[in-house]
Amino acid sequence: MLVDTHCHLNIMVKEAFDEPLQPDQLNNAQSIIAQAHHHNVTGIINVGTSLVESKNCIMLAQKFTGVWAAVGIHPNDCTDDWQSDITELKKLVKNKEKNKIVAIGETGLDRHYPDYNIIRQKDAFRAQIDLALTHDLALIVHTRKAKDETLSVLEEFKGDLKRGIIHCFSEDLDFARHAFTLGFVLGIGGTVTYPNNATVRSVVETVPLSNIVLETDAPFLPPQTIRGKQNSPAQIATIAHYIAELKKISYQEVADQTTHTACTLFDITLEK
Repeated sequence: MLVDTHCHLNIMVKEAFDEPLQPDQLNNAQSIIAQAHHHNVTGIINVGTSLVESKNCIMLAQKFTGVWAAVGIHPNDCTDDWQSDITELKKLVKNKEKNKIVAIGETGLDRHYPDYNIIRQKDAFRAQIDLALTHDLALIVHTRKAKDETLSVLEEFKGDLKRGIIHCFSEDLDFARHAFTLGFVLGIGGTVTYPNNATVRSVVETVPLSNIVLETDAPFLPPQTIRGKQNSPAQIATIAHYIAELKKISYQEVADQTTHTACTLFDITLEK
């Protein structure tokens, strides 16, 4: 069995962002999930990026076995109304069992686009870390062009943080080792297969397999073999095979260990 620890089914089945899923769109997710199952991917963590998309993630989790929700505000979707969004997330998390919420995220810091507000991002990041700690949930962290600041904010919670993922890991070995001391594992996806990504490949080769989980970020960041096409949870199998070759271990070892880590991290049980 395999787990996709970071997917956006809600974005895959509709064209417009920040709109509630309609019944037919919910049904369209069935074929994507079935294809994933065909490739032995029996667990999917569907990750929110805004309040509306977080609610969409909950709808999908409630409808489908083997799908769980993460709710959060992505740094690039953090608006002036972020505090009211957090208030609404708190209401959703109070019913985390019913809503099948297993994580907060994705949240973090992003300096990629020129109109970012780093102070607002940091405030929203801290609020979501607090939310994860309050409700004993995993934390899914997005960081882009802000590695030192991301670690600095996480350091403020050192000792309290116990489980989380550095999503779409793209940093060096020093960053990885620092993240491990804070209770995080690395989310490794299709980007590890890109020809110009030697740094990430080196990290994956070096660190223990127990510090890695698999993710697609579908529909984004497909593996090199399908680059230019829409990614999907089924591609977790491709990533697992690639990591097995990279680390010179068996595919089954990669599948077993990353699935065990993911299930422990999110406190989930997969159905065989």
